[in-house]
Amino acid sequence: MVDQEPPSGPGRRRSRRGDGAQLRAEILAGVNRLLVDWGSTEKLTIRAVAREVGVAAPSIYLHFDDKSELVWAALAGKYVELAELMSAAADAAGDGPLERLRAEVHAYCRFALNDPGHYRLMYEVEQPIVDAARLARHPAGVVSGRFRDAITRCDAAGHPSSLPVEQAGHTLWAGLHGVIALSHTFADGTATEEMVLGIADGLLGSLVPGDAAARADLAANGDAAAMRVLRSMLH
Repeated sequence: MVDQEPPSGPGRRRSRRGDGAQLRAEILAGVNRLLVDWGSTEKLTIRAVAREVGVAAPSIYLHFDDKSELVWAALAGKYVELAELMSAAADAAGDGPLERLRAEVHAYCRFALNDPGHYRLMYEVEQPIVDAARLARHPAGVVSGRFRDAITRCDAAGHPSSLPVEQAGHTLWAGLHGVIALSHTFADGTATEEMVLGIADGLLGSLVPGDAAARADLAANGDAAAMRVLRSMLH
């Protein structure tokens, strides 16, 4: 038995039959509204999306095979936006590979601090479980790939990472995410950006330490701005 087509959501005009591109865009917009409203994917189902958009559930399956594909497609634009912000920051930093990598790290952190709602949906909310082969195609790869590529360029320029490139890139991302998640939970907002960027610089310096003088200074003193904020929080 075919589902009855539910009524359209309030104030939304139904797409013309056969207008596939428009319907797909409306579906993704509906998914994003639900994700923002609910703050998780737990209640997100094909039927819930169909009700939000105002179409029958089978219409969703014409464009997306399952919930995972639906969520990934809805969030893909935000991953691309973040990757583009990182790329623009690197270009503005000049030609030095270390400076470009640092600019990308700072752009990532600022995106998370300035748009915490979407950042949580992208990286802090549990997404549908898929197998490893499919996970490799996750749209977040456009972001993590930028870290790996930037570390590779540093290595080629004579600034080798302290770990293999793939591991260094993942460790960098995991460390940045940890700092950001903690700031979302515990920071009082008075010096959050200064603290996050300072700790990010320390993490980056431990993974891609640059020349001998920079390594020695980092080991002896850490990052002054980050240390000042941390001391104010811990004492």
